[in-house]
Amino acid sequence: MSAPLTPARPTRISLAVRDSNTMLRRNLLHARRYPSMTLNLLLTPIMLLLLFVYVFGGVMSAGIGGGGADRSDYIAYLVPGLLMMTIGSTVIGAAISVSMDMTEGLIARFRTMAVYRGSVLVGHVVGSVLQVLASLVLVGAIAVAIGFRSTDASALEWLAAFGLIALFTLALTWIAVGMGMASPNPEAASNMATPLILLPLISSAFVPIDAIPGWFQPIAEYQPFTPAIETLRGLLLGTEIGNNGWIAIAWCVGLTALGYRWSTSLFNRDPK
Repeated sequence: MSAPLTPARPTRISLAVRDSNTMLRRNLLHARRYPSMTLNLLLTPIMLLLLFVYVFGGVMSAGIGGGGADRSDYIAYLVPGLLMMTIGSTVIGAAISVSMDMTEGLIARFRTMAVYRGSVLVGHVVGSVLQVLASLVLVGAIAVAIGFRSTDASALEWLAAFGLIALFTLALTWIAVGMGMASPNPEAASNMATPLILLPLISSAFVPIDAIPGWFQPIAEYQPFTPAIETLRGLLLGTEIGNNGWIAIAWCVGLTALGYRWSTSLFNRDPK
């Protein structure tokens, strides 16, 4: 008679995936029960989109060759910048959520439990990325409804655009998680993450770099949002990308590495 088969012991990778999936479900359920924070963060790019199209669109279009009366050119110019701004505004929710877990003692409790340590951060990061992508779909739908079109982009360019958006979202999410870990309370986390909303305002999102005062142009040109926006414009609208694609990827990789290192070092630090 053969001996009964014993179930295989779960591997380290399978345990990490299981615990990360559990933490992801927890964060998505939390976001579903408290949707007001995501909606508040999402309102900023939506209101700016409508404001710049219907209030300032006629004037702004003259500066990019739209003729002053036709807003369609400015809508096409504006939407890629607003999509990137949506990423910056929505990931602030990750900083606030992580800070809430810190101040309420949940992070300290997770440290003592028999769970994969990285799963807590992975759950926050993946959950935030999914929320950002859902927000981008909503903002994109509104943009299409008011006249945005990208008829010249090929399937490969759309795939590259989606990859850039996902990579940029991942990079900013890790930075936001680090901000949340370093903040003493959710209010401080929200304030620390404010640059993620302000930086798109001083980029090429609303006006070309040439239209910005000369002393301010280096700040607008060499920050992470501008090359990402110009690359997305090139992919969707066929404008010149130049070196912006490589610069955007370099920013994404660098910010991801920095945010990951910052977040994990704070998470693994022994509480005082």
